[in-house]
Amino acid sequence: MLLHLEKLLPVPPERVFAAFVDADKLRIWFGPKGFTVSDLRVDAVEGGDYRLAIQPPEGEPFHIRGTFRYIEAPLHLAFTFVYEEPDPDDQETLVTVILEPAEQGTRVVLEQSPFKTGSRRELHRDGWTDSLDRLEQALA
Repeated sequence: MLLHLEKLLPVPPERVFAAFVDADKLRIWFGPKGFTVSDLRVDAVEGGDYRLAIQPPEGEPFHIRGTFRYIEAPLHLAFTFVYEEPDPDDQETLVTVILEPAEQGTRVVLEQSPFKTGSRRELHRDGWTDSLDRLEQALA
């Protein structure tokens, strides 16, 4: 199962790309509304790893990690996505982000797959939708 999202952001691709690979910028916008990044490590080179500790509004933090598989600044990146405390229906996925220059700024195309279940895909759809909204606010 594939997740596909698109969003138009009113800034050039270079700014959007930096928001995905710069730890200080990523910390500001990543995660669903109300969640914060409490710890973060990013080595944004092909083969480099990242790890985020995400703090929900209530409860214990959870961790996401992965490896950058492909980077073509400032237009394309791909990275694996794994929960360290997985749900039984979780598995490693690949997130691909394409940043297309547009007259109004940048068209962000985000795809993630494969998902075991529709409910896990919807969970990620909600999280990425919130995150991209937060990214738009951070870049404003």
